[in-house]
Amino acid sequence: MIRVFIGYDPKETVAYNVLAHSIEINASEPVAITPVMLKHLSHIHTRPRNNLSSTEFSMTRFLVPFLCDYQGWAIFMDCDMMVRGDMAQLWAARDDRFAVQVVKHDHRPTHDVKFLNQPQTRYAKKNWSSVMLMNCARCKALTPEYVNTASGLELHQFKWLEDDGLIGEIDHGWNHLVGYDPYDPAAKNVHFTEGGPYFSDYIDCDYASEWFQMRDNMLYVEDAAAKSSVGQRA
Repeated sequence: MIRVFIGYDPKETVAYNVLAHSIEINASEPVAITPVMLKHLSHIHTRPRNNLSSTEFSMTRFLVPFLCDYQGWAIFMDCDMMVRGDMAQLWAARDDRFAVQVVKHDHRPTHDVKFLNQPQTRYAKKNWSSVMLMNCARCKALTPEYVNTASGLELHQFKWLEDDGLIGEIDHGWNHLVGYDPYDPAAKNVHFTEGGPYFSDYIDCDYASEWFQMRDNMLYVEDAAAKSSVGQRA
């Protein structure tokens, strides 16, 4: 079973659901998808939200190993994404030599704000934690107590690991940064990091038409009763 945890924020409910749908229809193996929702974790995650946290799951993502009882592997993803490839391929990249595997971006944003006028922060290893293949047994430093008290940089820069040698890589196509990376028709997972097409300011971004098609496919239902009625009238 491929375990996928998706960060959930009420401001991007449609993004979460389209991402989950895109994972499910493209996967060749069973997938279990769990939302990382702050309201579900209020008894565990007690730190106040920082003004620099653009989403509710900025810090709670690091509770995934705890939620898995520090056993097995799990994938974490931000919700502002759309999967175009088979998650079984990403799952097959698991490597026990590492505690976590990511796309090692050299992401240097040029704007000061992103979606909904949220501040755009700059730091080393930015966006590494937006897609993580996590070896939960080797992430035991991520206790609820640590996640509640560590700084944002300590968490997102993987200071909880003994050294950076425990951070492995996954193919860049699994975290393609829309608007920063050149358009790639073969990208396996596109990340609307500045803002997705569900926000009016980004309605024409790369992959937008594909995202709208994915949303429409998710909303589709075959009305058997209506079809039967039409057939009877004919």
